[in-house]
Amino acid sequence: MATVTTAHQIFAVRRFKPSFAAVKGVRLQRSHDRLSRSLLHGFSSCSLLYIQPRPIRRRLSATGESGQGEGSANNGSSEVSVQVGFSQLGKLVNFVESNFLPLALVGGIIFGLLNPTPGCLAHKYSFSKFSTFGIFFISGLVLRTKELSAAMEAWPAGVFGLSSILLLTPLLSKLIMQIQLVPPEFVTGVAIFSCMPTTLSSGVTLTQLVGGNSALALGMTVVSNLLGIIVVPLSLSRYIGAGAGVSLPTKELFKILISTLLVPLVLGKILRETSSVVAEFVDKNRKSFSVISALLLSLVPWMQVSRSRSLLLSVKAEAFALAAFIGVVLHVTLLAANAIALRVLLARGGKDSVFAKKEYTRAVILVASQKTLPVMVAVVEQLGGSLGESGLLVLPCVASHINQIIIDSVLVNWWRKKDHVDEAKDL
Repeated sequence: MATVTTAHQIFAVRRFKPSFAAVKGVRLQRSHDRLSRSLLHGFSSCSLLYIQPRPIRRRLSATGESGQGEGSANNGSSEVSVQVGFSQLGKLVNFVESNFLPLALVGGIIFGLLNPTPGCLAHKYSFSKFSTFGIFFISGLVLRTKELSAAMEAWPAGVFGLSSILLLTPLLSKLIMQIQLVPPEFVTGVAIFSCMPTTLSSGVTLTQLVGGNSALALGMTVVSNLLGIIVVPLSLSRYIGAGAGVSLPTKELFKILISTLLVPLVLGKILRETSSVVAEFVDKNRKSFSVISALLLSLVPWMQVSRSRSLLLSVKAEAFALAAFIGVVLHVTLLAANAIALRVLLARGGKDSVFAKKEYTRAVILVASQKTLPVMVAVVEQLGGSLGESGLLVLPCVASHINQIIIDSVLVNWWRKKDHVDEAKDL
């Protein structure tokens, strides 16, 4: 009877596929005969047939899930790689935006050295005048009336800047003339460069980029160049070319300054004041206008390097590098001297003085520490070789002009980053 029951249970298991635990619960007596053992053996095999597929299905399912996991992992890795690519692209864009001016300057220099023909053609058709006109036209467009009134209030800072440009910095030409270098025109050229007024455009452009008072920078630029027509010949005669009969084309320089500085500045300001649409558009796109000014500014060293490439390749690299280094030292010295002098004036005037506001001090430091190349070239042309070969006199000043813009653009970027850090701390 037990054997029949066991067999019945076995066929029931084979039909209904019970779990292993249920099958294990069936009691078998040791006195089973060979038939029952064979049936038991068949039951075990049958049980395994119904138990084994589960792990197989799990493996298949696991394999399927594994495939999907690998696919999702591949998709995830591709998404991560895309995100990393966008992140790197964003960092590159931010780097270019933060360092646009020095990158544009260096790019212009490299392009001028590799292929000077376009730069020479641009100089032939007076692109430098158009670039200066465009820079000051943009300066007039972005110039707010409140900046003009603020610049009037900051007249002590402007007076100091003009004194530094026209009276104090020419004194350094005496020290520069003591340097012995072959050819001697390199040293003489840098000494002449130190007697020049401030740059026509780069000081104003950099002041705008750093958020300084552009009206104060414009005022110092225009006045120093106008007064330079009278002061520069006196400085050159006294410190460099005593008895050399140094003179300037007063009328020509005056016309150039009026046409390239005052006229575009006034036109831009009139357009801003007469059209509210233009004023609103300019205020919303001040960053874009700053980029355009930087591009126009980079045309000047590009054309100068293109013109001087053949002469640059003909001189000894060591002598030219030393002359360029003297120009760098000159500019760094002017930056440090002006910054220290402003600190002293701040200590005397107190926190309520105009020297306590960074929009004024930064404008003075930038504008008062730079020297103009176009006026220097005009002076050398009028010398007629009395102080040396004209090309050799100008060549180190081209390097000095480029170096001072690069140095100041790096300084401006450092100031801007410092401002962002300070604003983040305030928040």
